[in-house]
Amino acid sequence: MEIILKQDVQNVGFKDDVVSVKPGYGRNFLIPQGFATLATPSAKKVLAENLKQRAHKEAKVVADAKALAETLKALEIKLTAKAGGEKLFGSITNIDIAEALEKTGNAIDRKFITSGIVKRTGKYSASIRLHRDVIVDLPYEIVAEK
Repeated sequence: MEIILKQDVQNVGFKDDVVSVKPGYGRNFLIPQGFATLATPSAKKVLAENLKQRAHKEAKVVADAKALAETLKALEIKLTAKAGGEKLFGSITNIDIAEALEKTGNAIDRKFITSGIVKRTGKYSASIRLHRDVIVDLPYEIVAEK
């Protein structure tokens, strides 16, 4: 079943993508939730025209995302957490990384940060999706609280 996504759906695609999904998933979840519409020939033509008109605006958004990616690469983020030796009491998640980025003046929504759950001190890397074409790796370090 072919559908047109109205918004980003994790592990399926991005907004305005034409994707194939299993019929039950599309009919019972994506379409009723308002995440997608059926990809009829007329809907595909309308989508193509909208994408064509939006292409030049998209170029500016991608340029801004690339500029932000360069500033994020230059950052050195150190997160402190209570620890017993190397093992943390608790864990560091993408929420903690988003808060640390906000303190540096770069507000990024936590759903665009992929880091996993970290339970030990050391150096790690998080993947941040700024745009569908711009993904940056952000190195960070977890140190024990003194």
